[in-house]
Amino acid sequence: MDEPPEAPLSPVFPQDRRGDAGPLSGVRVLDLSAYIAGPYGCTLLADQGADVIKVEPPGGDNLRNYPSTLEAESRAFLGVNRSKRGVVLDLKREDERAVLYRMLREADVLVHNFRPGVPERLGIGYETLSALHPRLVYCAVTGYGETGPMKDKAGYDQVLQTMTGMCAMQGKRGGPPELIYGSVVDYYAAALLAAGVASALYERERSGQGQYVGVSLLRAALTMQSARMIWARGEGHDISRDMRSGGVTGIHPTREGYLYLSANTPRFWRALCEKTGLAELADDPRLDTVRKRASHADEIVPRLRQALQAHTALEWEQIFGDEVPCAAARQVEDMFDHPQVLAEGLIAELPHPVLGSYRGVAWPIRFGRTPGPEPFAAPTLGQHTGEVLAATAGDDPDPAA
Repeated sequence: MDEPPEAPLSPVFPQDRRGDAGPLSGVRVLDLSAYIAGPYGCTLLADQGADVIKVEPPGGDNLRNYPSTLEAESRAFLGVNRSKRGVVLDLKREDERAVLYRMLREADVLVHNFRPGVPERLGIGYETLSALHPRLVYCAVTGYGETGPMKDKAGYDQVLQTMTGMCAMQGKRGGPPELIYGSVVDYYAAALLAAGVASALYERERSGQGQYVGVSLLRAALTMQSARMIWARGEGHDISRDMRSGGVTGIHPTREGYLYLSANTPRFWRALCEKTGLAELADDPRLDTVRKRASHADEIVPRLRQALQAHTALEWEQIFGDEVPCAAARQVEDMFDHPQVLAEGLIAELPHPVLGSYRGVAWPIRFGRTPGPEPFAAPTLGQHTGEVLAATAGDDPDPAA
């Protein structure tokens, strides 16, 4: 006789998370950060099984207040804070700061994005907490790093985009700088955070000691431009950064909709020419390299765009198939039901106490043996304060001892 199925479990406590263990199951993370970079880095840790407790001030993470077409919640907050328990603590109050000290007894990682000097004023600086908990991995997300003339400045994604040349590169040649929407610097910093914390935890298994992990938006913005951050000795200042393909590779209008095409290799270039009825261009020796095609873009692009008017963007996707890398320009909403996204299991239905439920991204990393538990919804403000505080009752540690 088959055993009865287990009753469904609530996602309030980490031992109740349904699904498999992840590579970070058993690791507890205290997330004191706000906005995107810190919180999403902690979400990536939660995706891998870590028990993440989001600690917010009484007013909440300011991302909760960002404009949203959702009436009761912030879409941005939900998107970057899945699979966390939520606690409210006013760290300016000594009694509530003592609660955090008690929570640290069972914590492996603490993450914050306070400006330099603030953690020390709150009594949660690295020196203080590492003395209390030598195994603690302490991760600070800053705007500009730990040293230098700008170390005390607050950093924001689009400020760093503008400062580091990303906006100038995004703009059209000779045109004004343009922002890259989507908080790309924040999300890359989040990935660096998750990688750095995981590495520090791995090293702790060898040494038995925690350490400071520093992530900055400045480092993220420059690191993600590594292919452009090359300057050979003797080069002038006003030089091309070599990452444009001369107009052939790019987004083009079709009979209906827009299509991105990439044809930088000889095989893709030939397939593009043959399938658009421009086979003679494939055999033109003036166009047999990417550099040559870039120099003749004014001749090629008008002919290519005229040929693309024969079909819609979605039809061209089918025509090109695997022979020419391409994609029809879609709205992000289209990805919820895209067959490849569904096949990969990248969308989860998450029950939520206010919204009822919502669909969101899940499982961004695939692990074969330890795939990780099921995700759950971002917490409402202070949703789990009572449960977490009840589990951390006891004598208060003295950080000055």
